[in-house]
Amino acid sequence: MLLVSVSHMNVTDRAKLYIMLEALISSKTRIKLLLRLFLNPGSKAYLRGLADEFGESTNSVRLELNRFEEAGMLSSEHEGNKKIFKANNSYPLFGEIRKILLKYTGLQEVIDEVIEELGDLNRVYLTGDLAMGRQSDIVSLIIVGKPDKQYLLHLIDKVEEMVPKRIQYLIYSKEEAVDLGLENEKYLLLWNEQ
Repeated sequence: MLLVSVSHMNVTDRAKLYIMLEALISSKTRIKLLLRLFLNPGSKAYLRGLADEFGESTNSVRLELNRFEEAGMLSSEHEGNKKIFKANNSYPLFGEIRKILLKYTGLQEVIDEVIEELGDLNRVYLTGDLAMGRQSDIVSLIIVGKPDKQYLLHLIDKVEEMVPKRIQYLIYSKEEAVDLGLENEKYLLLWNEQ
């Protein structure tokens, strides 16, 4: 299992990590499925929807879905005439796969270098394409709490130098966040006050 700490990697080292993951997982469809279903474990999808989203044939997507399901990585259920797939949270390597994907997307650096350093936070959600398991150059965050905004900007500048992504965010108080409906699959809870 490949576990690499990427907290302080430069852009060249990070590119090597991407190349290593793509060498380990040679199928682009397989990488897209892992990102789509394991990055946000609450996410569900069906064959034709995934094929359309990825711009690939249903046969290539079906082949990978069947491999993952046979390995126990995915579970499925039927809704009408559609077979709906989702990540199997009880798969023994679920946590490790998810950690690798967080590092691959640069989200682990956001958690380590920004969220953990801000202080007065309640929750942080990821939204947008990355929350749905799609590749994106933008990390969109919803921050619930009262962070020091100047320090937040400083930390974001620091992380944007480390990862090849832009970070955008919205800040809401706990009271404002109640009415946002953040508990659905469009939003991925990245961090929770413990």
